[in-house]
Amino acid sequence: MAKITVIGAGAFGLALANTCVDAGHSVTVWSAFAPELEELRTKHESSKLPGVKISEQITLTDDLHCLDDTDVAIIGIPSSFVRSVAKQISPYLNKKTVLVDTSKGIEAGTFKRMSEVVEEECPNNPVVALTGPSHAEELSLGIPTTVAVACKDVQYAEYIQDIFTTSTFRLYVNTDVIGCELGGAMKNIIALACGVSDGLGYGDNTKAALMTRGIHEITKLGLAMGAEVDTFGGLTGIGDLIVTCTSVHSRNRRAGMLIGQGVSPEEAVRQVGTVEGYFCCQVAAALSRKLGVSMPITEELNHILYEQGDVRESLHKLMGRPNRHECERYTTLEELNRLHTAPGDHY
Repeated sequence: MAKITVIGAGAFGLALANTCVDAGHSVTVWSAFAPELEELRTKHESSKLPGVKISEQITLTDDLHCLDDTDVAIIGIPSSFVRSVAKQISPYLNKKTVLVDTSKGIEAGTFKRMSEVVEEECPNNPVVALTGPSHAEELSLGIPTTVAVACKDVQYAEYIQDIFTTSTFRLYVNTDVIGCELGGAMKNIIALACGVSDGLGYGDNTKAALMTRGIHEITKLGLAMGAEVDTFGGLTGIGDLIVTCTSVHSRNRRAGMLIGQGVSPEEAVRQVGTVEGYFCCQVAAALSRKLGVSMPITEELNHILYEQGDVRESLHKLMGRPNRHECERYTTLEELNRLHTAPGDHY
């Protein structure tokens, strides 16, 4: 039995907490917000995960000393708060604690992935990225779910795989940390775009096109960052993209639908709550320009979200791009760079 602490009482953190209890572990959930803890203590439910019973075996606390002798600390908070929370917990960690980051995003300004942010603030601890197609609403109900775990030192990913696995939660080890994290962050952008399409009343054809060309964009950016191409055909690439672009549980898709129906991006985010794709899109667009990677869907969505762009006009612009061959035959970063000598001409 391992001692596991979940940092944050969000939906996915609570779903993992329930799963870890089912796996036979001792679980504590930490939150800095007293109302969250009070709701969990009195109702054994969370408004963030309606209809799901939160195990009474879970210890609830606002005291970070709960990390003193923990084996695994799961960081389950929105990406924009990862650095500040990682800095906050760092003094309480012991060197044996394995950190599991479930946040999906890219840090503004630094372009760092979430595991890199955690590593900077908690340099004495190994960091494992857990990502893949895993809506909290389904995981918490015991619906079969499969994800990937990735770490620079594979032994820690294998350790998390061993102790987290249950009859309904299966984990695969992946050594491509860059690809796993980038897929998890970027799919939120494409899901927002698919939501916009749905909100406009467009059909499955349009969504399939956005998803397919979207994974192409994600793969190109990943290769430019040093990821492995095969990762994007797996759980953290096309797998996570499918579930986020099509599910009723997807906050990114729901926000996109509101935008497609005429709601302002800011109001859509306010209504839906945490919409990681909204924040990631601006960062990803800037990163793609920095690396010289053509990403038309990301650019057009950024235009809609931050530059008052018209949604129908953006989709028409995507449809009106110059005719191209579908597949780009590159296998190395050198070939990718060669293709980008004239940015935008090879998409």
